[in-house]
Amino acid sequence: MDPVIIAGAGPVGLTLALALARQEVPCVVLDEGPGTDEPRHARTVVLREDTVALIGRLTGIPLDGAGARWAGWRSMRRKQVTREVAFADADPAPLHIAQHLLTGALRAALARESLVRIAVDSRLDGVEQESSGVTAHTRGPKGTWWRGSYLVGCDGPRSTVRKLQDIRFPGRTAVERYAVAALRTELPWTDRALLHRAPPWRTSGPSAGEIVGRPLPDGVWRLDWLLPPGKDLVTPELLVNRIRETLTGWGDGTAAPYELLDTGVHTVHHRLARRWRVGRVFLAGDAAHLLGALGTQGLEEGLRDADNLAWKLALAWHHGPHEALLDSYQEERRTAVAGRLRAADQVLPLLRGGGGLRSYVPGSARGNDALLADGHLGRGTLGAPGVYAGSPLTPAHLDGEVSVGTPPGSPVTDVRVTAEDGTFVRLRDRLGRGALLVVLVAPGTGVWDRKHWVTAGIMPRLAAAVTALPHRAELLVAESYPGAAAHTVLLVRPDGHLVTALNGVRPADLYAAAEAALGGAVEVSSKEKAEARAGAEAAAGAR
Repeated sequence: MDPVIIAGAGPVGLTLALALARQEVPCVVLDEGPGTDEPRHARTVVLREDTVALIGRLTGIPLDGAGARWAGWRSMRRKQVTREVAFADADPAPLHIAQHLLTGALRAALARESLVRIAVDSRLDGVEQESSGVTAHTRGPKGTWWRGSYLVGCDGPRSTVRKLQDIRFPGRTAVERYAVAALRTELPWTDRALLHRAPPWRTSGPSAGEIVGRPLPDGVWRLDWLLPPGKDLVTPELLVNRIRETLTGWGDGTAAPYELLDTGVHTVHHRLARRWRVGRVFLAGDAAHLLGALGTQGLEEGLRDADNLAWKLALAWHHGPHEALLDSYQEERRTAVAGRLRAADQVLPLLRGGGGLRSYVPGSARGNDALLADGHLGRGTLGAPGVYAGSPLTPAHLDGEVSVGTPPGSPVTDVRVTAEDGTFVRLRDRLGRGALLVVLVAPGTGVWDRKHWVTAGIMPRLAAAVTALPHRAELLVAESYPGAAAHTVLLVRPDGHLVTALNGVRPADLYAAAEAALGGAVEVSSKEKAEARAGAEAAAGAR
């Protein structure tokens, strides 16, 4: 079968290629550039723990050494601290990393991957598709035609794929603008990020604004200054003045010496493509959505697009078209991103309105600072990852379904589990392999060797039920899971979202939930389905 064609070699396209290769799907990545990325200290990304784990799992390269984990977060208004957050093991800090280092880790992993070919200096300019596949044409020194099974446009805000498919991209232009500088300096605090609203040295007008300071390794800081509405030119003189007055203000009248490494202007747009799928062509990342106001991270959502789409494309590539499963990509991811855009649009007038009755309500400033912190820290309605509660892959009512600390459709909590070979691993380490995960909550198993309990109690019944599922699944055992009683059985999708939780071994419910999670797409005959279900029930009843 033909490879999957990925247009665009940014972080999203490279992540998707690696995710597909890990599931034995060959890919061709069309890279407009020379195959390298220019170092830019002022172009960084803040990643939550789930996306850090995704990149680490795919590349085998720990990102922590390339980025900075903050000890805490502080929000200030004028001279007053309005919010402080201290991070700990139970509440890990986000990772702040330069984007070229993230892309470099992905490229290094792909260089070792035989299933992925990166075609440099290849700019897409034509796409044709029919029922059996997709043909793409590239121009450049090595312009040619490429044949693929599917094509995914990860080619950014001006996506050629989106335009060739005549997909509208409505939204808002220049929602916010920031002047950005990366500099090496010493601040009064070394490892805490800071949001400073209405700093006292800027006392009036819309330019009073806010400043965000986020540390990077080696004494480097990224500073962002919110600019007033309009298209005023950000001159070098203006930027240097902002740096000096900020360092002087934070240094109690004395500006710390600094080395300016990089500058830029970051303009935030909010847009959402009308469709994310046209036949065998898909959109992901900035080609499908733009967001980023109030500290939110658009790149993170692009990485989640890749994680969501990869296992669905892999299943279709190996087993033939599964339309309901492929359609669910748009329904799940577009709904999640639309929710974040809607939340930001609702909050923007409150936070950027510049006065009005709300500004005189006691505690309103503190509440606004909390909202902004949520966006920067990946929490709340502004920043938390999407939940696929209304997904078409959600199973219908199951008699044995119970509630746990994770609602169905949400990312599972990363707990320690025992794998089938008896080793202890993290649950997130088993994701992204194309298999469903079945997790039994069994207190006490962690202190015994697996050989002592793998054939005891309900384990044989559960193992038989897992074997009978309509798709490959891995059986894992956890000593505990938040909100789950003993003998709870969790069914988890390959991208780490919970399908359902069942109270004990219920083969029929487990089968029905697995079938729903696959969009009913596994092409087996009614007879085979009936035999599989009967086999699961018989195995369960025989124990």
